[in-house]
Amino acid sequence: MPFPEATAFSPNFAAAPVHERLGVCFHHSGMEFATTVARLLQPESQVSYHALIDADGRRCVLVADENIAWHAGASRFLGRSRCNDFLLGLAFAGDTARRPLTAAQIASALEWLAPRWALYRWTLARMTDHRQIAPGRKEDLHPVEWDRLHAALAERFGND
Repeated sequence: MPFPEATAFSPNFAAAPVHERLGVCFHHSGMEFATTVARLLQPESQVSYHALIDADGRRCVLVADENIAWHAGASRFLGRSRCNDFLLGLAFAGDTARRPLTAAQIASALEWLAPRWALYRWTLARMTDHRQIAPGRKEDLHPVEWDRLHAALAERFGND
């Protein structure tokens, strides 16, 4: 049975002529689900994700895939800067340094990724987290949780 998914579009995005959707940058929000959604709906926050996943697996879509969410800031991946322009942002509610990802969060992320994986021709090499694209500036996901998520991605989608 699919996880519930609501839509609450954030005003914090840029329309892209063509968002490349080359991969995904995973985040944790540092806050609980409802608090995070409320913050992302405020224009003054100037931050957004494409989607946010709660501990129970429910999701909130905040920015359409074809638009640029403001999730990565100063960042570098695949030899390029400005990761917002080419990576979708998927966040987990909470702080992975304080509380591990739940099984429901991982399962919901895999469910969200599944229809996009073949459509956008993603590979594991196109998956990253905020810590890796903004080293020294960001600490999400916790390395242990990134390893868990990466293993789940490999199991579900293969190692290519």
